[in-house]
Amino acid sequence: MKTLDGYRSSHAELRQMIDDLRSIMTVEQLKIRPNAKTAYSLMCELAQKVKGHLSDEDKQLYPNLLIHEDPKVKSIAWGFISGEKPLRRTFDEYYKKWLKDCDFNFTAEFLEETREIFDMLTYRIDREEQVLFPKLVEIGMFAEQRA
Repeated sequence: MKTLDGYRSSHAELRQMIDDLRSIMTVEQLKIRPNAKTAYSLMCELAQKVKGHLSDEDKQLYPNLLIHEDPKVKSIAWGFISGEKPLRRTFDEYYKKWLKDCDFNFTAEFLEETREIFDMLTYRIDREEQVLFPKLVEIGMFAEQRA
């Protein structure tokens, strides 16, 4: 099972990728074809990392929380699982719309949707760190890391 530090490291990596992408996802930067190719590549890498992160949680984290005796823990887990579905759907739709054809046509609409995706991901990471992780430590799921 992944450790709390492992999840935090994954969050830090996702945040760094989002920050890097935010800096090059401007009309001016994307007019430069090598920047556009780099942005496309980084967006695809981000998509894979997000899918992997959510998949890890689905397989390793939530099953244990859903069988926990504390109803509050179960409720928190269901809340995160429920919140994951629209995030996945939105990200998949975004990928199909903007990234699958590799045409590097980065319009104002693309940039706006990209900022929305970044905001959704950042919000999800913040919620996991502020709500989920403290509860995991509280219930002893990551007790070995308290010391």
